[in-house]
Amino acid sequence: MILCAGLGTRLRPVTEVWPKPAVPLLGQPLIRHSVRALRRAGITELGINSFHLPEVMEACARREWPGVVVSREEGEIQGTGGGVRGLAKFLEGGDFVVMNGDVLFDVDVASVVAAHRASGAAATMVLLPMPEGAKYNAVEISAAGDVRRIAGKGPGGERLSGWHFSGMHVMTPAVFDFMSASGPEDINHDVYLRMLSKGARVHGHVLQQRVYWSDLGTIERYAATHRDVLFGQLPGFIGEPRGAGNFWADASASLGDVAVSGPAWFGAGCRIGRGVKIGSATSVGPGAVIGDGAALNRCIVLDGATVPGGQLYEDEALLQHPERGALRLPIPAAP
Repeated sequence: MILCAGLGTRLRPVTEVWPKPAVPLLGQPLIRHSVRALRRAGITELGINSFHLPEVMEACARREWPGVVVSREEGEIQGTGGGVRGLAKFLEGGDFVVMNGDVLFDVDVASVVAAHRASGAAATMVLLPMPEGAKYNAVEISAAGDVRRIAGKGPGGERLSGWHFSGMHVMTPAVFDFMSASGPEDINHDVYLRMLSKGARVHGHVLQQRVYWSDLGTIERYAATHRDVLFGQLPGFIGEPRGAGNFWADASASLGDVAVSGPAWFGAGCRIGRGVKIGSATSVGPGAVIGDGAALNRCIVLDGATVPGGQLYEDEALLQHPERGALRLPIPAAP
């Protein structure tokens, strides 16, 4: 299951156009990377939940995985626990993987599933070293790898170590025994804490090797991930052939006489006017139009946006909002 019902409030107004798992990154919806990871592991059945912009989310998921099973939440969002519960009939046949749909996580799913099964635990949380300078709540585990506290709550113990939760779980159907019959609830803060209080084992599988992870939760993090991909920190993400220069371009992109410093990326059907200059870490999404004489540096031109010519754009995301028109969103400088 990929969790796809979140509101993406910190990434507004981008998430007023796309649900966060469907937000485009260099022409690809975020969910595509999770789908690839699941397919590499041999997984053949997928479910999602939806709530925010459900038609957009469901159409995106079906393009990525025809036959996906959908649980649409109505009235109020059900949280991660309620989301999993909504697909209980689909999931209850055996061990299953749950992933957040709004992160980029370069994970070997098959090895995680094998570690979960070897642990014999009712559920496994996939953990990473805490990102430098981050303020995420810690998951604390024992020397044996058992989760003992989540965000400071739980039975505790001696010599615990704290880790960052990646957003990926492997679960057995035993988790359904600890879920409420209805209503919103969180897997980590409600369901797992009930399990721990009753003596059920939740395993913490720590990925010690360096893997790429980003939650893209704010425009700053979205832009940072955009730069990471362009500068090669997530190999294989960009599928189009590299252009003659420090850029990638779809065969249908109309580049004219554009001058590119790069790294840069040009999506399908985009049109670049005369005398345009493209600097570093800039992408032009599918169907976007750049006017004559524009100069862009460290910019994200989202799918379908129109950028007026004759101006300099730096450290901005440019978005075509269906109700508010063309928007220029400043990208905060990295700390």
